[in-house]
Amino acid sequence: MCGIFGIISQSTWPKGDLVDLTRYAQQRGRDSSGLLFLRDGAYNVHRADFQISRLLSESRPYDAAFVMGHSRLITNGLGDNQPVLREDICVIHNGIVVNHEEIWAKIGKERQLLVDSEVIPAIAAAHLEKGGAVEDIPSAVLGLCKGVVACAMVLPRIGKLLLFSNNGSLYVGRKGDATYFASEAYPLSQVGCVDVVQVKDESVVLDIPASDADYVILNKSGRKMNLIPDLVLSSVEEKLLVHPKHDLRRCTKCVLPETMPFISFDEDGVCNYCANYRPRNAPKPKAELFDLVKPFRRANGNDCVVPFSGGRDSCYALHLIVNELEMKPVTYTYDWGMVTDLGRRNISRMSADLGVENIIVADDIAQKRENIRINLIAWLKKPDLGMINILMAGDKHFFRHVETIKRQTGISLNLWGVNPLETTHFKAGFLGVPPDFAEDKVYSNGALKQVRYQYLRLMAMTKSPGYFNSSLWDTFSGEYYRSFHKKTDYFHVFDYWTWDERVVDQCLAMYDWEKAPDTNTTWRIGDGTAAFYNYVYYTVAGFSEHDTFRSNQIREGQISRAEALVRIEDENRPRYTNIKWYLDAVGLDFEDTIRAVNAIPRLYEEVSA
Repeated sequence: MCGIFGIISQSTWPKGDLVDLTRYAQQRGRDSSGLLFLRDGAYNVHRADFQISRLLSESRPYDAAFVMGHSRLITNGLGDNQPVLREDICVIHNGIVVNHEEIWAKIGKERQLLVDSEVIPAIAAAHLEKGGAVEDIPSAVLGLCKGVVACAMVLPRIGKLLLFSNNGSLYVGRKGDATYFASEAYPLSQVGCVDVVQVKDESVVLDIPASDADYVILNKSGRKMNLIPDLVLSSVEEKLLVHPKHDLRRCTKCVLPETMPFISFDEDGVCNYCANYRPRNAPKPKAELFDLVKPFRRANGNDCVVPFSGGRDSCYALHLIVNELEMKPVTYTYDWGMVTDLGRRNISRMSADLGVENIIVADDIAQKRENIRINLIAWLKKPDLGMINILMAGDKHFFRHVETIKRQTGISLNLWGVNPLETTHFKAGFLGVPPDFAEDKVYSNGALKQVRYQYLRLMAMTKSPGYFNSSLWDTFSGEYYRSFHKKTDYFHVFDYWTWDERVVDQCLAMYDWEKAPDTNTTWRIGDGTAAFYNYVYYTVAGFSEHDTFRSNQIREGQISRAEALVRIEDENRPRYTNIKWYLDAVGLDFEDTIRAVNAIPRLYEEVSA
């Protein structure tokens, strides 16, 4: 996944235009970069494992008749960067080809690189070898590839540039005698392009200077952190993960245990969480939502923004928005370094199958992971279940960048797919915040509530001075945008559609939605943090967010208590692969970290298996 851009011109063009296109592309990912440009009659390929703004300043292709580039959010391999070269064909690609491994046998070619994008020029080469026409290459590629393909393909021998996309994440505009392209319409409008059109239903074929010269290739290195560590699994490590047995008293109606913060039981053994529960999964008439969105509908172009994590709930919500509500959304994904490749692949699947443009805002992945690392080190020195949330503080800028996308697209309406049953209470409860049973939102809002919460967090931080580090501004500014910043023109899809897990899973199966190999649940499987923090909660307190989620389903009448007990027994088992990925990604030793977690005093008595 990346931002791609380019300029084709027979005359000089403003240097600042390329700088601006580069800057906007970098919003989509800054982990690595690449450029292709014509210089002295030969096409030059410059690749780097650092951000595109630096590569541009070093390569300086400002006088080229043709230049294109990409700023990459790393997926499916670190060692092979774009632009991808194969059989004299050069490609930059935004998206993920989720079925690339099965395509190689179909086209009779051998894979040479790790990156999934290599299959695109390989398909093109196979097509041409069979006598296929150049203008039919896009249909050949899109006919075989599943997942998002927004692509710029260069055939220098014949002087052609092909632009094509299956989800609309590619735009072309004109400025004077020059043609510009970019992953989004906004940067083209910002540099003064006119006649900006989306590349989706039909491909664009453009003439560029032809060249028989060999590519001039330069690869640059400068990154200190490996953003995709080798996932080397070990049975010795896996055995360090514990799944302690206990005989906790549980509510006789739901499955919440006695270690749940602020829990109490009546004479029948029913907990106060059940006694005070108000149904959340009670949708309003759908006709109301149709009326609410009517003023925002557009005859042409996208008409709503859908925050899109790639998790099961946002994917199902997107399905409903496109197929039931019949809106034309642009999806928005915030990647803060803890979106796994599985999550990204599901984003690619859904975006391609529904033909929906996906705009990515990628933060500084290395910095975000460093923030997690230093906060986790501080937490391990003074473990406190109420402070676990600080490890996820970096993702709260998700709410901030909704406003960025609204501004850049000119779309004010945003439709959310927040699961109404995800309320946990215990994450703030362990910090000392009692449950607000009247709260009707998954995310708690309100100035007084947040001031109290942040005060309690600050008091907990003083017990481990390591929390007072360079991540503080990132943490508190993210909290501001989530809880204080005023939100407008937004509606929740599941206020109008019933959330039913069986229906959701059946729907996503139609899209070949990918599941995790290390758990049977479909919840939070694209989130790199969830397996670790749930391991901590279960190991220390004897329950996790799976217990609270299943308890909410019981209260809603969706599953029985007996079924919930069976599910949480399975879902609370340690997810070694995901935990290993998480600790490797943030640069902490697996054995040292897990031994420290296992040594934390339990809130319960363990029993023999």
